[in-house]
Amino acid sequence: MDSNIFDYMRSTNMEKEAPLAARMRPRTLEEVMGQEHIIGKDKLLYRAIKADKISSVIFYGPPGTGKTTLAKVIANTTSAEFTQINATIAGKKDMEEVVAKAKESQGMYGRRTILFIDEIHRFNKAQQDYLLPFVEDGTLILIGATTENPYFEVNGALLSRSVIFELKPIPMEGVRELLKKAVYDPDRGMGAYDAAIDEDALEFLADISGGDARHALNAIELGIMSTGRSQDGKIHITLDVAQECIQKKAVRYDKGGDNHYDTISAFIKSMRGSDPDAAVYYLARMLYAGESVTFIARRIMICASEDVGNADPQALAVAVSASLAVERIGMPEAQIILSQAAAYVACAPKSNAACQAVFRARQEVERSGNLPIPPHLQDAHYKGAAKLGRGTGYLYAHDYPNHYVKQQYLPYELNGTEFYKPTGNGYEAKIREHMQRIRREAETV
Repeated sequence: MDSNIFDYMRSTNMEKEAPLAARMRPRTLEEVMGQEHIIGKDKLLYRAIKADKISSVIFYGPPGTGKTTLAKVIANTTSAEFTQINATIAGKKDMEEVVAKAKESQGMYGRRTILFIDEIHRFNKAQQDYLLPFVEDGTLILIGATTENPYFEVNGALLSRSVIFELKPIPMEGVRELLKKAVYDPDRGMGAYDAAIDEDALEFLADISGGDARHALNAIELGIMSTGRSQDGKIHITLDVAQECIQKKAVRYDKGGDNHYDTISAFIKSMRGSDPDAAVYYLARMLYAGESVTFIARRIMICASEDVGNADPQALAVAVSASLAVERIGMPEAQIILSQAAAYVACAPKSNAACQAVFRARQEVERSGNLPIPPHLQDAHYKGAAKLGRGTGYLYAHDYPNHYVKQQYLPYELNGTEFYKPTGNGYEAKIREHMQRIRREAETV
């Protein structure tokens, strides 16, 4: 009995003395900030949690977006046994104990066991394989949390038996509201310290956190605990205090405002204008302000196709590889990959001929509609097609010199129309020269 009292007092004291981020962790679905795309009231995960019918899931997303929080919410609402292990320190013996207890609970009491594995990507293949049969036969319901792309880091067999939910960075307004509660809530927050936060400091922390609630809460806690009281007896969290606590100067970069669009516009125009120094500078500004690396990577891919095009086809390959790499690696190393890709695209020869080609073609389609496809290009394989003349007269290009033969490919009404006009820049000059040569030689045959 005395042991139970001491255990209760210990857990109570730990809860009061826990870091602010832990104390402010949502306890119900209704308290969770953001993630409406997966826990909105009409969404599958919300219904499953409320009905206590959760199946194996993997939560994937950046730090501080609520992966562990959702697992804790499930723990608070489920009738199943809930066990948590961390993949960074857990070994096979720990998993064997979990499985043994799960079998006992299922056999003796008919109760399911939910196993939450934080940082599941840290488990090697053998450890993940060990869990597979127990997930498959229902002994364990797996909840995995990872900051890494699960399609790269988690066993394919486990993936196929789990539903993957991607968590997004918490919206700035959500982080802002959470910070206000943290400062003024006397029960779970820092309200007992009689602190106040200035509006510009609140906006700065909400913006610079990049959707990471834990990062913002840690800064608030540090600020309140390390700042002396003013003459009015209050602890004031000013912009200077906020900057010092998060170790970043305020950069004017509202992700929903003009400066955001101005910066990304300058970044793209610098790559298009073949200025790698300016491109890397604007890249650094976006990264410093907490811009999403995947958003930046998407813009580099678009520029590589739209502005470089076939003048250097390798530019798109570099940009796509960079996009995949930053998703897998994350910050801070992702900045190196983005810098390489942006510098490559900026230095590459430029052509928008392929981009303009599809725009010209779309205008023609809008003007002339669905013109008849030449009969010799139509499919001759379906039943009765040959009798209708479909495919008759088609010339197989590989049977001719240069693997080219002159025949009508466009609808007859568009004969001679040019949509793609290769420039003389970079590799596109070779494309133009090649097309001119094979056409010229075909005329002499």
